Amino acid sequence: MENLTTNLIYISSFSIIALASKQIGLFFAQIRLPKITGYLFTGLVTGAFVLGFFPEDAVHQLHFVDNISLAFIAFAAGTELFLPELKGRFKSISWVTLSLVAITFSMVSVAVFFLADFIPFMEGMPTTSLIAVSIMAGAILVARSPSSAIAIVNELRAKGSFTQVILGVTVVMDVVVIALFALSAAVADALLTKVNINIGFVILLLVEFLLALAVAYGVFHILNRILATRSNRIMKIALILFVGYAVFSLSTFIREISHANLPFEILIEPLLICMVAGFMVVNYSKNRLEFNHLLHDAGPYIYIAFFTLTGASLKLDVLVSVWPIALALFAVRLISIIISSYVGGTLAGDPKEHNKFKWMGFVTQAGVALGLAKEVSGEFPAFGDAFATMIIAVVVLNEMVGPIFFKYAINRVGEAHLRGESAPFDGVRDALIFGVKAQSISLARQLKKHDWQVKLVCTNRERIEEVDISDIDIKLVDELNLETLRQLDAEHADAIISFLPNDISYQVFEIAYEHFGTETLVARLRDTSDFDRFNKLGVLVVEPQTATMGLLEHFVRSPVGTSILLGHDEDQDMIDQEICDPSVHGTALRDLRLPMDVLILSIQRDGHTLVSRGFTQLHLGDKLTMVGPREKLDEVTLRLGA
Repeated sequence: MENLTTNLIYISSFSIIALASKQIGLFFAQIRLPKITGYLFTGLVTGAFVLGFFPEDAVHQLHFVDNISLAFIAFAAGTELFLPELKGRFKSISWVTLSLVAITFSMVSVAVFFLADFIPFMEGMPTTSLIAVSIMAGAILVARSPSSAIAIVNELRAKGSFTQVILGVTVVMDVVVIALFALSAAVADALLTKVNINIGFVILLLVEFLLALAVAYGVFHILNRILATRSNRIMKIALILFVGYAVFSLSTFIREISHANLPFEILIEPLLICMVAGFMVVNYSKNRLEFNHLLHDAGPYIYIAFFTLTGASLKLDVLVSVWPIALALFAVRLISIIISSYVGGTLAGDPKEHNKFKWMGFVTQAGVALGLAKEVSGEFPAFGDAFATMIIAVVVLNEMVGPIFFKYAINRVGEAHLRGESAPFDGVRDALIFGVKAQSISLARQLKKHDWQVKLVCTNRERIEEVDISDIDIKLVDELNLETLRQLDAEHADAIISFLPNDISYQVFEIAYEHFGTETLVARLRDTSDFDRFNKLGVLVVEPQTATMGLLEHFVRSPVGTSILLGHDEDQDMIDQEICDPSVHGTALRDLRLPMDVLILSIQRDGHTLVSRGFTQLHLGDKLTMVGPREKLDEVTLRLGA
């Protein structure tokens, strides 16, 4: 009973620390540092070596959190390897991956072996033990960080062969690393327990590998059953995490039973099992999307718990003593990546310009590397904690400088597609409408009624002659490219709307996004098959059938509001207005002294929608959605937009 009470206290204390860790991680992100560094820092500060909020005994009692988190990380690593996405780049990915694994593993392992005299926990170890520690360090430091790479690619909207190869190698590498670590850990275990490495040992490794695959196949089917049930998302996430924890428990059970009853230990690597199971779900199951969504939803909470607990388990005295070694290993790893990425890229026949910068995409490390370090900590208690502390120090360095290198490389090879800076508002609302159709003509006339300056753009002279549009400024162009859009003064357009076919519309929007920073992009699509592509550009998509059903639903649920939105109520209107008047900045909404019949519905700020309240302070650049009589809205617009 006393142990149960103690464990509950530890769990409660850790939950409170984890909440603080989340906020500290957000702060680290604001100062351009990785969130996981904030989580590790929180754990370190609250741990036994600094404030003592979280004693060393508590870390051991919460070992189950490590197992759950490691299983989750392995599941996620498996899902990253989605085979259809790697097609077309197999040659480059294969050569670069092979080169990185061989050269990085060899150079780091040799470096650790020869630096052993300067690493406190390796002093006095026999040669076989030095080899065991060295190959495990070499295997772990081969790892990359797909999540960090994907985040940078998304941030820069990077596209091109360079980016595809970097992502492909990074994703494949996590799978290779877990398999390499499983082999290295088995060899290290044999060296440390003085088992002879002969044909019998090789057969044992093969049996362990086949057993791991068999268990992974069973876990794959269990996960499929869980995903196919009609349980809610939280229940499914809980069951998936329980399955991962069960895999670790099964591995420990088999190891202990074999050790007690056989002349050798059977070690089936739980990380390998979970990784293979995740790979099978994402490639051979119809539940792929749901599995990815569930892991995505649970990820932030798992990482907070895992990295905070990892920080609490760091040995501060060891950390201080191994920082020079960590810097040395960081340098050795960096040199090995530069050499191997250039060699691999050259063998694959990749462009020389790409090969010069390719190494910059492979520096970052995160979850898998830390997970493997924690795995060593659990499997080899004699030196595991000190080993994990050394590896974590190297990983933190890689995680801090890696994203900087990768961003620089993407920009140098010209594959970044960031939004351009929009022109300042000139006091006139301008709209460019592409495509001459009955709907586009009607839209142009409606916008003109609301004092917009409208240009209708057409690429077909015959189409112009078919319709009566003498009251609208129409521009005939031969092709749609950057030069044409500049001639149309698109850089000053407040809104660009397209009724053209999907591919042509996307081309127009991409130019406007990257070169002019146009905030309001609207597409009328014939179907929603291209929705994701347009949505990533921030395009507001209208698809006729879905839009009609949506309007019908809103007429039923909110007839008055929908009528105002559609302009059916001639006395009422709805507009968006950006705050441009510096004197309004910092003013509370209730102090604006708006006309009594004007209502602020919402406030858009930094991509987030705020519910309007009386005490909400307005900022320059806020976009207000307002409803009220047209003449009163004009009055408010003049005041806020001055």
